Order: sequence, then C-alpha cells, then structure tokens
Amino acid sequence: MKVLLAKSAGFCFGVNKAVSAVCDLLDAGEKVATLGPIIHNPQLVEKLRRRGVQIVERPEDAERDAVLVIRSHGVPRAVYEEIARCGVRMYDATCPFVSKIHRIVSRYSADGYRVLIAGNAGHPEVTGICGHCENGATVFATPEELGNLLKNDHHRKEELVIMAAQTTYNTISWKKCAEILKKHYTNPLIFDTICSATAERQNEAVALSQKCDKMVIVGGRQSSNTAKLYDVCAAHCPTVLVETAAELKTEDFRSVRLAGLTAGASTPADIIKEVQTIMSEIKNSEIQNEEAAGAVETANENAFEEMTSEEYAKAVEATFQNPTDDKVRGMVVSIAPNEVQVEVIGRKQTGYIPVEELSADPNANPADIVKVGDELELLIMRTNDQEGTIMLSKKRVDALKGWETIVAAEESGEVLEGIVSEVIKGGLLVVSNGVRVFVPASHASLNRMEDLTPLLKQTVRFKVIEVNTARRRAVGSIRLVVREERKAQEAALWEKLEVGQHYTGVVKSLTSYGAFVDLGGVDGMIHISELSWSRIKHPSEVVKVGDTVEVYIRDLDTEKHKISLGYRKAEDNPWEIFKAKFAVGDVIDAKIVGMTTFGAFAQIIPGIDGLIHISQIADRRIDKPQDELKVGQEVKAKITNIDLENKRISLSIRALLEDAPAVEEETVAEEETAE
Repeated sequence: MKVLLAKSAGFCFGVNKAVSAVCDLLDAGEKVATLGPIIHNPQLVEKLRRRGVQIVERPEDAERDAVLVIRSHGVPRAVYEEIARCGVRMYDATCPFVSKIHRIVSRYSADGYRVLIAGNAGHPEVTGICGHCENGATVFATPEELGNLLKNDHHRKEELVIMAAQTTYNTISWKKCAEILKKHYTNPLIFDTICSATAERQNEAVALSQKCDKMVIVGGRQSSNTAKLYDVCAAHCPTVLVETAAELKTEDFRSVRLAGLTAGASTPADIIKEVQTIMSEIKNSEIQNEEAAGAVETANENAFEEMTSEEYAKAVEATFQNPTDDKVRGMVVSIAPNEVQVEVIGRKQTGYIPVEELSADPNANPADIVKVGDELELLIMRTNDQEGTIMLSKKRVDALKGWETIVAAEESGEVLEGIVSEVIKGGLLVVSNGVRVFVPASHASLNRMEDLTPLLKQTVRFKVIEVNTARRRAVGSIRLVVREERKAQEAALWEKLEVGQHYTGVVKSLTSYGAFVDLGGVDGMIHISELSWSRIKHPSEVVKVGDTVEVYIRDLDTEKHKISLGYRKAEDNPWEIFKAKFAVGDVIDAKIVGMTTFGAFAQIIPGIDGLIHISQIADRRIDKPQDELKVGQEVKAKITNIDLENKRISLSIRALLEDAPAVEEETVAEEETAE
C-alpha cells in the first residue's frame, strides 16, 4: 500500500497565527486565557492547558492579570465591548479572512442590505459574523436549505441582499448557492469569502480521493473544515475520519493499494505525522499476516518500496551463486592478511582460501575467523593441476548450511543474530550463519534513521520476513524484533507501575511543553511546569537529552498508556521555604519584577512574588505604579496578607510610610522623659 499525503494538510494561516500567538505569550511569561478552545483540536488544546492556558466562556471569567486571546474564528462586536468594560488585556488572533467578512457584513447591513450567510449555524465563526450585522443575518447550511428558504420567503426581487460564506464552506455547494440566489434577486451582491486555503485543500482532497482506494481525514470532530473534507472525499471513495492515530483500524486497509491522507486546518503537524507513521505500521503488520498465510508477493512489493527492482537485485545479489558439490576437508597451516593456506586432507595438494571466500563479512579479519590447526569443510572453486594448488571457499559452504537456518527461521519466526557488514543504498547487509541478509532502511530500527552508518559492525537481532529460495535471497527486519521486545518490556513494566513510585530514567527527547523520559521500556513525560518551581521558558533550561534523572509517577492513564512524571522536590518548593521564614507583619526587602495597571509585583524570594496594590505604593493617590516604581528597583515592604490556598501575598510600602511618624514621636517622648 502506498500512502499519498496532501500538500496542504495541516494548519492554515489563521490557525497557525492564533496558536503561535498563544505560544509566544506563554514563552514571554504571560498568563493566557482563550475565549473558547483556541482551535477545534482536543489534543492541542490539552497540550496548551497543561502549559497553563485557561479556557473561558466569557471575558469576565479570565483572571485579571491574564491576556485574553480571541481565537481565529472571531467574535461578535458585543464581545469586544464586553472586554473593554472588563478591562481585560486582549490579543486579537481573528483570522484576516474572517475579519474581512466582519467588515463586509457590517458595512452592508448598516446600509439596509439583507445578509445571508452560508455556513453552520452555531459554529463560532458564523456566530461572530452574525454579531457584526446591524439587524442580524439569515444562516443556511446547504443549497437545498437556501432554495426552500427563498421559495417560502415573501421577498421582492429588487430587494437589497448580500451573501457571504463561512471561510470553510464547501466550494461546490457555494457555486450552487450563487446560482439559486441569482434566480430570486435582481442584483444580489455575492462575496466569495471561502478561504483560499480551504478551497485549495478541498480541491486537493477531491483530486486525491478520485484516484485513491481509501481516504483518511485527520482532524477534530468539531472542526467544520475537517467535516467538509470528509464530505467531499466520501463522494469519491471510502473515507474515514480520525482525531488521532489510535483510531486507525488495520482491517480498514486490507485490500487498499493506494491510500490518501489529508487533514483539517486545525490539525497539528505532529498528529498528521503520527497518523502517517501508523498507517505505515498497519501496512507492515498486514505484510506479516499475509506472509504467515503464504501471500509473500504483497510483502515483496511493500518491503522494498524505497528501491527499484534493479537496485534491490544489486543490494542482495552476491555470494549466492550455485557452487559445485565437490567438497573437501582442509587443515589451516598459515594465515595471511589476503588468504588462508590449508593442507587438503586426503590429497597431495595445497589449498588456499582467498580472503573474499573466507567469510560473508567483507570487513572480517582472517585471524579472527580461523586459527592454525583448525579443520574446515571447504568447497573447491578452481584447481591448478600444473601448480598442484586448489582455490577453496569456506564462505560458500557456510552459506549452504546457513541458508537452511534462514529458511527455517522465516517459517518459525525465530529471532536470529547477525553482524552488520555493509551499509548500502536502501538498507543494510547483515551476515548471519554465513548468509548475507538484506535489511531495508525502513526495517533497520524502530524509528526511521536517516543515517545507518552507526549500525555498521554492530551485532543485531532480526527476523526473516521474506526468502527467495530460487535465488537464495533473504530479507530481514530488525524493527520487528525491537518492537516486540519493547512491547514485552512495556507490558511487564505497566504491571508494576503505581502512582508515587520513584524511578531513575534517561531523558529521551525535549519539546516546548515538557521532557520525555525512558523509564526502561516505557516513556513518561515531565510537564514543563513540573521541571522547576520557578517559571522556565523551555525544558532545556533544566535538563538535556541523555541526562539521568530521578522522577516519580504523578499520574497514570492505563487506557491511553500515558505516564505523567514529577521531578520537582517538595523541599525545594518556594512556598514551603516562604512559610518557614515569613509571616504577616514582617518587613522584607523585595525587588520589583512587573507592573500592571492595578499595582506592582515584587519578588520576595525566587519563585515567590507579592502584589503591591496601587493604593499601597505611596501615602497619597497616584495615577499609575510607574510614577513611583520601576522594574528592578529594590524596596522595603510589609507583608499585610498571606493567602496560601490561592498562593497570593499582599505587600504594602504605604504601611511603612504611615508607621514612620509614630516611631519618631515615641523617640522624642522617650528623650523628654529622660531629661
């Protein structure tokens, strides 16, 4: 099965702009809230939630010091007014194509035009568009619905009317809607507001579905544009919609030779890549099943899809020529770098084995293979009666014997060992039992390796997945063995895993949201918020790939096989340190680290900030904190309140200013009494 990936699959411009805005704000240390999920993709939304992004339904639900992000779908005009009333900081990530629709409907509805919107009523984008119309809008989902609406609607043909579309609307349906509208109105204004990326994506999906046996659409089930992709593809070939690779089913691809893959505009690239990879794995598992049933031919096509037949023939051609059955036994009498000399037993002849006929491994050292005095079974390659010498081959005898082992291993599924002798175009040659076995690059490791040279001369374990007895060729897979061993390790480890257990692991990879740690067959993730008690921008500030770390299990999802790990130590918790050292009424030295309209934040100890409200900065009214303070300034302040539950501390400079006169009066009184 061959998989074709659509060029336009994945994030569109608007979605990428919105997601990047959220990530940039988080990287800058801002608290972020989004008005509804930032995109219709639950996996990405969950990743952002783990980074601290709050999803709110109303502007007033956002925390006062958070930046409220308007997602790419846009919002009604009333929402902007509400944000202004609440005084919340805002970042508008509305897609430019959506903003264009807002301007169109706002202008023409103000001029008395009736507004018709092609789209899904209730979809956030459509709700936002309607919210920019002076007198509302009429929404319809299909050409048929528009036709029935206008047929039963008592309107005048000369009435002023405009029609626009949701950016993700079906392009074919839109053309039909335009034709219907022109039949009912004399001079309708028709604005084709379907996003160009959406149109391109749908056209590409149609073209793919027309030549593929099966289409896979990747995206959130709440995503409108993903649903449209499913609709246009399902009209031409069997189509499945999945949110993640876990939803793929092997049986859906049994008879599929050519599969197409595309994704909605809100689908992250890593999810698309995972689906593509798993589709490949489904294909490979099918190959194994078919081989077990005797269908080797399909396996041949799939195992070598990365090479031409000519390249493959060259890759595994070699050494398996048909030698004669004229065998002799010989005793090793001397060893040289280029040959081994033997005394042929039972004949008054001297024999020699050229180094290339000694072993299937071209890099082998003769002294490592045989020793003086060894008795070998050899095959006569050529005789020289005049000189009384015989050219012999040990390699070919070993190959004849080893071939039986290879054939048996293919039938039984036995795991064999071999040494990687060569890295060639398209894969590896592994010598096992004197036979050179070809391992395609796609089967050389669990994860695809661009450079296979690190495997050279390494001992590897593999399974034989195909043999050609007539030509004495064999194909193996290292990946199958590694995958089975890893699954066994995972199964054994999952039986022992419990929340609270401590492990020593190795950092395997880093992402912007956390570090993945190998616990010995199973990977767990330390979320970026669990790496340090202080706020960090990237996990690399704390750990690096290859580091050995002590972790503990915070949470287990046995159904999805996900492990959440903890790394921070309780004794390093800055709040515990604060509780032990400070109390209400203490006067502290603090450093101003941030400003807001309502006050200034001051660092008490690393990881703990307190708020000096604007009313507590001076003993008089000030317009803004910057009038008295600046970032980096050292100040003395009094702790006036500690809210451990909500992790909030209130500080006051004003309290110290008000206490000062009282202290001076007491000092004067004491001096007068003393006199």
